[in-house]
Amino acid sequence: MTLPRMKLTDPKALRGYAHPLRMTLIGLLRQQGPMTATRAAEQLGESVASCSFHLRQLAKYGLAERAPGADARERPWRATARSTSWDDDSDDPQMRAATDELNAAQLALYTRQAEEFLARRADEPTSWRAVTGFSDQSLYLTADELAELKERVSALLATYDDRITDPTQRPAGWRRVSLIQLAVLSPPSFGDTPAASDDATTEAGEPDER
Repeated sequence: MTLPRMKLTDPKALRGYAHPLRMTLIGLLRQQGPMTATRAAEQLGESVASCSFHLRQLAKYGLAERAPGADARERPWRATARSTSWDDDSDDPQMRAATDELNAAQLALYTRQAEEFLARRADEPTSWRAVTGFSDQSLYLTADELAELKERVSALLATYDDRITDPTQRPAGWRRVSLIQLAVLSPPSFGDTPAASDDATTEAGEPDER
């Protein structure tokens, strides 16, 4: 079954998802399919009671649901969507506060994943160490150009979508890779202030150098 994409638009749902264990549980269900709270607890090193509680909370906000079990005693959970997104451009104070809270939780989860990877990176094969890691690049863009760039990146990543739902499409030697995207504005600094116009001049008639 191909799961849909889900966009969260309710502040309560946004806050309900803003918990590291809940985000990790959803990721686990999406990667491995339906599983019980007991199995999830074993995989994550958490208590069964904690996983069970947070799975019920995820179901409350429509992010997880019960799945058919092998017998009457088994009660697995499954994710209701293959991805979760939300908008950051709302002017509503409640929505802005809720998205800020969720973004902070997501960033904390990304940081933990990166730290865990660094702790074991030395044990990875040379071929994988050579292509993993962190980098950054300064770009001088308008908001429209950044939106276009993100769309182009998303379109490129979408070419690998079939490997998510159909394991037979994965080539030999595959590993699951988490590609984390951050687009943040640098604080204004000397030399970064855009000129009011291309022909701005000083009183002496010379170009205004900043």
